Amino acid sequence: MNAIHCYESPLGRIVMESDGERLTALRFEDGEQAPETGNLPVFRETDRWLDEYFSGRDPGFTPPLLPQGTPFRRAVWEILLAIPYGRTMTYGKIAEEMAARMNVPKMSAQAVGGAVGHNPVSLIIPCHRVVGSDGSMTGYAYGTGRKIRLLELEHADLFSKR
Repeated sequence: MNAIHCYESPLGRIVMESDGERLTALRFEDGEQAPETGNLPVFRETDRWLDEYFSGRDPGFTPPLLPQGTPFRRAVWEILLAIPYGRTMTYGKIAEEMAARMNVPKMSAQAVGGAVGHNPVSLIIPCHRVVGSDGSMTGYAYGTGRKIRLLELEHADLFSKR
């Protein structure tokens, strides 16, 4: 089962997908509206998460997720999930954490960037909190303007990179 649900956010329409129990995708959709195919508990929970988030508060919970990707990508997404609300982290720092997890001396920040860019559950897996080593707003699939607005909504200190 692949159900679809839409949410109208202050930054544009958000389309969610679910396997019936868990969220498999969440993305900004600027084109034609996707037809809704279900009102599932996971969609109601995600709507509640988005309501809290766009009210400028840390939702404090994560809806059930099932992002599909390679083991490497899923490991990067786990690190993204650990970035606190209102904080940022650099691609390089994520690469260091991945190298430690994989017990290798070094990991490419570009490989990490590729995994971040393939995040299927945007916002909830907070790829918008990843910045360049100099704090630059690089690499957000939905545009740097949205990325900046999301970080401003969180009152992120762009100099608090972990």
